[in-house]
Amino acid sequence: MQPAWPLSLPYRGGRRDRLGVSKLRWSMMTWRPARRERGAAAVEFALVVPLLLTLVLGIISYGYLLSFRQSLSQAAAEGARAAAVAPATSDRQAIAFAAVGSTLEATCLDDADSLTCSTATPPGCRCLEVSVSWDYAADASKPKFVFGFALPETLTYTSTVQVNQVDAP
Repeated sequence: MQPAWPLSLPYRGGRRDRLGVSKLRWSMMTWRPARRERGAAAVEFALVVPLLLTLVLGIISYGYLLSFRQSLSQAAAEGARAAAVAPATSDRQAIAFAAVGSTLEATCLDDADSLTCSTATPPGCRCLEVSVSWDYAADASKPKFVFGFALPETLTYTSTVQVNQVDAP
């Protein structure tokens, strides 16, 4: 029965002592690739680096997009909350727009392309819906994905709150 590993190491050059074991010189202990493999690492690097850079830039731009989307959703929710406690129904759209604007300014987003505020009045209650849309593709200050097809062009978030109807005395 033979062992699973060889008992002697392959001869790599150098002097042999009287037992036949190789004495390697210092220069022989350093590993040097064969001549036909000398450019393989550079070729592999050149093939892999563009793929890795594309992946990393995609992760960064998608993460920024998610952060931006969260800012828009927070702005719409703040606008809906502010409009829900507004005393007069005529002021609700202006109050919602002001709340969305102040929330977007706090997150370094100056203005939204379109902010719509609509109210519906079912019997017994009123619903207020605030919708914030941002044209992400037209904004030059936001990072884009390398190829531009993976991210949406327009980000929209809608927040709906129920406003209890208060009868006038």
